Amino acid sequence: MRVAIIPARGGSKRIPRKNIKDFCGQPMLAYPIQTALESGCFERVLVSTDDTEIADVARQFGAEVAATRPAALADDYTGTSAVIRYELQQLLQQGCAISHCCCLYATTPLLSATLLLQAWQQLNSTPDLNYVFSAARFSFPIQRALLQTVNGIAPFDKNSIGKRSQDLPATFHDAGQFYWGRTDAWLGNKSVFGENSRMWVLPDHLVQDIDTPEDWHRAELLYKLLQQEQQQ
Repeated sequence: MRVAIIPARGGSKRIPRKNIKDFCGQPMLAYPIQTALESGCFERVLVSTDDTEIADVARQFGAEVAATRPAALADDYTGTSAVIRYELQQLLQQGCAISHCCCLYATTPLLSATLLLQAWQQLNSTPDLNYVFSAARFSFPIQRALLQTVNGIAPFDKNSIGKRSQDLPATFHDAGQFYWGRTDAWLGNKSVFGENSRMWVLPDHLVQDIDTPEDWHRAELLYKLLQQEQQQ
C-alpha cells in the first residue's frame, strides 16, 4: 500500500490559518489533497493535524484524517520527519501494510498530479533509492554570495567570487513540495538528503515558498498564469 500524508498543523503565525486560508477560491489544503487523489498513486490520502477546523476541511475535500496529532508533535520545533514516522507507526499498528509514503506539504497549489506520478515512477524503478523529493535550481550561483560584515562586504567564498557563473557547478535547494520515500527509510530515520536519494528538479515557475503575505500573493499570480496556460 502507498499512502500520502499531509502535515497541516493549526499554529501558523506569519500567515494566520494559512493551511485553510482561501487561495484562488479554495482552502489552501484542498490543493495537495486533490493532487494526491488525482495522481492515482495512493490507496489512502491522510491529513495529520492538531486542529479540528483543518480536519473538517480535509474531510470535505476527500482526505482521511488521522487521530488528533499529539501536542508534542505540533509545535514550532517539530520536524516533518518526526510527524511522518508517528503517523506511519499508527497505521502499522492498525495492521496496514505500507510499502511507500509520500509526505506532501499543505501549501503546494502549484504541484501537479503528473509531477507526483513521475517522481513515484523514478523511486519505484530504482530499488536502491530511499527517497525522491522535489527540488529547484538556484537561479544565481551561491558560491558568489556576499556577506554583510561589521567592516563592510565580504565574499562568502573567496575562491569563487571571481569565477564565471558557467564555471561553477549548479546548486539546488529543497523545493518543499513532496518527499516520496520507502516506509523502512522513514521509520529508520534515514536522511532525505543522503546518498540514496534523488532530486526531482522542478522548473522555477512551479516553485514558491509561502511564508509571508508577499509569497502568498506571488503564488496566486503564478497559479492564475498556470490556469490560463492550461485553458489555451
